Amino acid sequence: MASKQDEPEVAAQAAPAHGHDATLSAGIVTAVVGFTSSFAVVLTGLRGVGATPAQAASGLLALCVLQGIGMLILAQRYRMPLTLAWSTPGAALLASTGVLPGGWPTAVAAFAMVGVLVVLAGVIRPLGRLVELIPSGVASGMLAGIILSICLDAVGLAGANPGLLLPLVLAWVLGMRWWSKWATPAVVLVGFAVIAASPGMRDLRWEDLLPQVSLAAPSLELLPAAALAVPLFIVTMASQNVPGVVVMRSFGYRVPWRFSMLLTGALTLLAAPFGGHSVNLAAISGALAANDDVHPDPSRRWRAARIAGVTYLVFGLLSTGVAALVVLGPDGIMETIAALALLGVLGSSVSAMISDGGGREAALVTFVIAASGVGFAGIGAAFWALLAGLVVHLLLERTKRWLPRSRRTAPLRSTQQ
Repeated sequence: MASKQDEPEVAAQAAPAHGHDATLSAGIVTAVVGFTSSFAVVLTGLRGVGATPAQAASGLLALCVLQGIGMLILAQRYRMPLTLAWSTPGAALLASTGVLPGGWPTAVAAFAMVGVLVVLAGVIRPLGRLVELIPSGVASGMLAGIILSICLDAVGLAGANPGLLLPLVLAWVLGMRWWSKWATPAVVLVGFAVIAASPGMRDLRWEDLLPQVSLAAPSLELLPAAALAVPLFIVTMASQNVPGVVVMRSFGYRVPWRFSMLLTGALTLLAAPFGGHSVNLAAISGALAANDDVHPDPSRRWRAARIAGVTYLVFGLLSTGVAALVVLGPDGIMETIAALALLGVLGSSVSAMISDGGGREAALVTFVIAASGVGFAGIGAAFWALLAGLVVHLLLERTKRWLPRSRRTAPLRSTQQ
């Protein structure tokens, strides 16, 4: 039985059961936008930490299936439009990390650790609150630096092969001009058109399109695994789970925190051996199933989440084929799609980083180290960026206590005249 803390609450009063019912279309759109806007980031991230094409495809399949199952459970249990997603910022973190000591099995161990930490965040509520105490500027600086490095790599690939990749950029620009929600799906369609016209399609076999799973045992390289798991957990909590709660609250729903963390943590644990890095609450895409246009009665919008869950199960069957097509495409296609998909996240992260006036210096230190991509002692740059940012933040906050009140919030000044 759910605890009192997990009892669902719909703040909005139930509206009369009349008006436009768009739960079916909203559920499908939620899944389509969520999948097409970031599957390229997931595949790029998994390949970045050492997955083979088959292992990356298995991870994508596991995430789709488990997200779908999780949404069906939440919708049936709470009758709320609660949707799940993979951690797109987390996948971006993986893409910038590089292969860990011990290779892919170490990454699998890190994914499993994230699942354990999410479960603990549900059981031990102060752990979830501890993540919320991390300065928003530091968290945003780490994420912005990670994504910047991915975007710069994509620019380099585009410069080497502009004829193939410029159509993707053009599709994104036109999509943003006319219908921003579908900009990334438009890029995906153009990308697959480029792949279909490439010589590599001659190597496609029908069996490559069939769903396949690849199991990997986690490594015992615990230190490098933990060094990836901690930033991945923080990015997932700060960029997905906490905003997901806020988004749902804006539509009048109170997310059952404990059960949601227990469920998504358990699903992440299940996904890890198959190559899935994180299952979590949906943030921005979650609004597509919960907004007023879905149904005039808030108590009936949960059916959109159920439809989204079923749609993700279908995407799970198609994910291996999608991954196979990507492998056969020209170099740089997937990296460019991923970079374009992350531009919006980069913009919001930079904005949050520079708007944190009280901790801007710490945020900038975090950003620069994360963007450098330089690791140390076998540990990726994201971990060191987070650690450096927190240390600078604590030192500056402690120093400010000794300064006159008028100088405590002095803005960062340029040395240029």
